[in-house]
Amino acid sequence: MTQDSITHDLARLNARGLVLVGCGRMGGAMLRGWLDRGLNPEAVTVIDPNIGAEWQGKGLRLNAALPADPTVLVIAVKPQMMGDVLPALAAVRGATVISVAAGTTIAQFEKHFHGTAIVRVMPNTPAAIGQGISAIIGNAAASETDLALTESLMGAVGQVVRLNSEDQMDAVTGLSGSGPAYVFHLIETMTAAGIAQGLAPDLALNLARATVAGAGALAMQTGTDPAILRENVTSPGGTTAAGLRELMDPDHGLPPLMARTVAAATARGKELGQ
Repeated sequence: MTQDSITHDLARLNARGLVLVGCGRMGGAMLRGWLDRGLNPEAVTVIDPNIGAEWQGKGLRLNAALPADPTVLVIAVKPQMMGDVLPALAAVRGATVISVAAGTTIAQFEKHFHGTAIVRVMPNTPAAIGQGISAIIGNAAASETDLALTESLMGAVGQVVRLNSEDQMDAVTGLSGSGPAYVFHLIETMTAAGIAQGLAPDLALNLARATVAGAGALAMQTGTDPAILRENVTSPGGTTAAGLRELMDPDHGLPPLMARTVAAATARGKELGQ
């Protein structure tokens, strides 16, 4: 995404406006990213009956009447709220509709937004610090312009990848959408394991956090295959090899556990979309 394209997208949004429905953790993270990039607060209409105090006095249009013809309508509410939210938004016309709700399919949106460009997005919580990754897929009415605009918006909070099919979205949800929780639990379990080996709780937690964060940063910055990075740390017959023997056990180690974890989250995503 070039600076010229970002500038062009901001001009379009500032001219016709952006509507954000839902300003919780994810909606708020996106909004902060957009404002930091130069989106005019006066061009943003935020619809959220429980809007936080941090957004007061920022120049935003909070719970105001919907603009007649916004550039983008971003829906960032929980899937279980869609039944109440979508009918109230059906009158919006001409906007690119972007959804960040897990489990809500494009077909469900098309029932309310006929002939409208709809882009479904699955971000994840590191978007809160601009380190997220979002997967996007559009419907048949979504043009390259609509997809590029979505990439520009989501690029404000991290990386963006495009999917080939909406069928991939449940697996994305199970892997990267839910994945931060798996990593946080890894930090928890590493901490507990360190404590069990005699470390003080604060020290064990600090070591676990820094190890996970540092290893992740190394994997991202080098782009090296993670298997090679693992091998680089592992000396034959050493301490790491002893630990990996347990962790990589094909029957009881991390590989089958992670496969079950992602499969369970993927299956739940499919259930939510039915």
